[in-house]
Amino acid sequence: MGPDNTGRALKRLLRPGFLQKVMRTSVTSNYGLKTLMYGVLIPGPDISRRAGHIMKQTQEAGFETGIHTFDHIRWQDYVVKRDAHWTQHEMDKALAAYRGVFGENPGTWGSAGWQINAHALVVQDTWGLDYASDSRGTHPFLPVMDGIEFATPQIPGTLPTLDELIGVDDITDANVHEVLLEQILHADNPDIGHVFTLHAELEGMAYLDVMDKLLTTWKQRGCVIGSTKELFRTLDGDTLPRHEMLMAEIPGRSGEVAVQGDPVN
Repeated sequence: MGPDNTGRALKRLLRPGFLQKVMRTSVTSNYGLKTLMYGVLIPGPDISRRAGHIMKQTQEAGFETGIHTFDHIRWQDYVVKRDAHWTQHEMDKALAAYRGVFGENPGTWGSAGWQINAHALVVQDTWGLDYASDSRGTHPFLPVMDGIEFATPQIPGTLPTLDELIGVDDITDANVHEVLLEQILHADNPDIGHVFTLHAELEGMAYLDVMDKLLTTWKQRGCVIGSTKELFRTLDGDTLPRHEMLMAEIPGRSGEVAVQGDPVN
């Protein structure tokens, strides 16, 4: 909702596994050199001010909207180790920007890079969100983090992203849609549904042909495609299981992300 400081992510080159991901996913060609300078050599443009009208048009076209974060890089790189004051301040800035664009409060929050702390979950409960999507996992759950039980349901991402798959083993942009379809067809709990995370600048631009194949293939195999809000409406909040939410590594992504852990009785 705030500044695009994409260029500041380059400091992650020192993180194990990040350089390998950059090389196999063609970051420069996908994002463009100018974007990679935002926040470093060029001031990062304010997204809600520059593109707020597009966001509003998207909502008016019938699509669900929610908050990703205020400053993507700042949140993704620091939130895990920050205190309640820092977290509240960042979330309040995002909320103000969201209200400025849509004139209402959000119903959901999906943390940048699946990075989260318990303080953020407190704020989500305070805001009374319908649900959040800050983690990776297998099915919706109520989170327990740092020993605290929270009331806002988590609807985790269940499928790997394209940039986690392409370039690994023999997976290319020509067959990655088949890999994702296989994961859906052989899921342990196929009736629960899946959540696929996409990026406007990748699946909407660089991988647009792949996205078309994904949607076409899923529809041909009888998959019903909808929003996470529609998935939320099918849930019974009184029967959702409680699971620990912790930070851990997942295949294809550098560093740790929030994941759905063991059930909590």
